Amino acid sequence: MNMTMVEDGIGLSEQCSREGARILTQVLADQHVLQQKLHNYHWNVRGPHFTELHRLFERQYEVLGKTIDEVAERIRQLGYPAPGTMTEFLQLTNLTEYPGDYPNANVMVGNILEDHELLVRRIRWELIAEEHCGLDDGTADLLVSVMRAHEKLAWMMRATLSVAGEGTSRPETDLSETEHPEYFQYHSGG
Repeated sequence: MNMTMVEDGIGLSEQCSREGARILTQVLADQHVLQQKLHNYHWNVRGPHFTELHRLFERQYEVLGKTIDEVAERIRQLGYPAPGTMTEFLQLTNLTEYPGDYPNANVMVGNILEDHELLVRRIRWELIAEEHCGLDDGTADLLVSVMRAHEKLAWMMRATLSVAGEGTSRPETDLSETEHPEYFQYHSGG
């Protein structure tokens, strides 16, 4: 069996390394855009929950900083360059930015929640799709770890949305069908 190796030196085929780097590059771009959005919201949040949200956004961008570094280093381990400019990240991302928009705190939390959920779904989809193409164990393990981090960060945002309220008296259970329908449809198997 003749397998072409890239200069990674870790024994992966060129196709396997290339596919892992492709997936990780997408995740890296999405995480950078999300981290920048968290910084923006950390700096610009206002309202009665300012202190808690200011801290929450900061904790989340700190967590992302660690996973971003791990993802970029794995891309390098696979023998490929890791993108490192906002221009590249904006070209590669699946996330949406809102330049010049400084929404209220609930919208900020909702936007961050949607981004975490999108990352979780995308990573899960890539892992399922790659089961048949032989994604290497190291990359798959890292992706599972990153996915779990985003699941936890999404859970924190979801819990924050259910109590922040800003003047709403809607019961917590109403959130499922109105504000994040794709999340609840996805998780209910629909």
